[in-house]
Amino acid sequence: MIISIDKKELAEAVNSVSRFAERRSTTLPILAGIVIVAGDDGIKLRATNLETGIDRKISGTIKESGVVALPATTFREITASFSGTGTVTLEHGGDTLVISSGTGRSTLKTLSYEDFPILPFPEATTVKFSIQGAQLRNLITTVAACASTSTVRPELASIFFSSEGGTIKAVATDSFRLSEKKLTVSGNTSPFSLLIPAKNILDVVQTLPDEMIEVRSDDHQCAFSCPSMMITTRLVTTSYPDYTQIIPKSFIAEATVLRKDLEASLRRSAVFSDSFQKVRVGFSTGDKKVSISAHNNDVGDSSEALTSAVSGESIELSFNHRYLTAPLSLITTESITLSASGIGRPLVIRGVGDETYLYLVMPMNQ
Repeated sequence: MIISIDKKELAEAVNSVSRFAERRSTTLPILAGIVIVAGDDGIKLRATNLETGIDRKISGTIKESGVVALPATTFREITASFSGTGTVTLEHGGDTLVISSGTGRSTLKTLSYEDFPILPFPEATTVKFSIQGAQLRNLITTVAACASTSTVRPELASIFFSSEGGTIKAVATDSFRLSEKKLTVSGNTSPFSLLIPAKNILDVVQTLPDEMIEVRSDDHQCAFSCPSMMITTRLVTTSYPDYTQIIPKSFIAEATVLRKDLEASLRRSAVFSDSFQKVRVGFSTGDKKVSISAHNNDVGDSSEALTSAVSGESIELSFNHRYLTAPLSLITTESITLSASGIGRPLVIRGVGDETYLYLVMPMNQ
């Protein structure tokens, strides 16, 4: 195999494709590699860790067709070090690949590409729809932080992706907090539901371009494709909990505050939070204030009141300050509403006038 590719295009492609290779694989070394295929369909880069996989096209000149597999980490480091513009030539012979660029020349040991598994593709497609890559990325990244980092319950370490009535939703929860993001789409999108491991779908959306993406899935695999690439990921086959049951239907206290004021107050109060990172949030209907306070035996105390529009009953709840701060950077409106449903019950945070995003957080023991 002998091919010539633009330096920058190769470096960008290798960087994105290497995301889908295993960092290290002792049982099957090829899983830690990138396969380059040069043939009638052009030049393609492939990688898989058996959870996710990618087949990416890249432009270039094929002087001699062939297939070669390279260690992903080493190949990424080499291409990332390219400087200037121009092309790079890859020439495969025996068990080595020669990488030539200008006056530079590197010789890289290859892997056995015969062991590379076939990338799975949905067979009996049960779900099919199209969405802009940028919209899909926004949906997923808005809720992803709420997915559990533990794999004890795979469904909680996943993102629930569904459609009904022209609205696509992404939901994630770790049982302490929950995020829901909605997107209204045009055209006819049939109802569907997919449960995708959070770490998998984050790799997918961070690699996809902003252009229109076609999504297909069967009961076990989901594929995201556009003219330049196809990415696959396995699905989680367990059921997602009915999260709508924990979203309160009514509230005993509500407050509207400026987002920047609440964010600044939580940042200051966090300095005084205890080992459980606890801060207290109080709703005072008498003087129309929301109070933020914290106490730490080793540091001291902090208390401040924010002017707000408060209705309902006076109530004080305790929260992990990180969980309260997390949604604020994702809300684009100047003001937000804090809706409390009672002692030991969830607090709901929304942007004023924005029905597309909901964040729910459970209080800590008082």
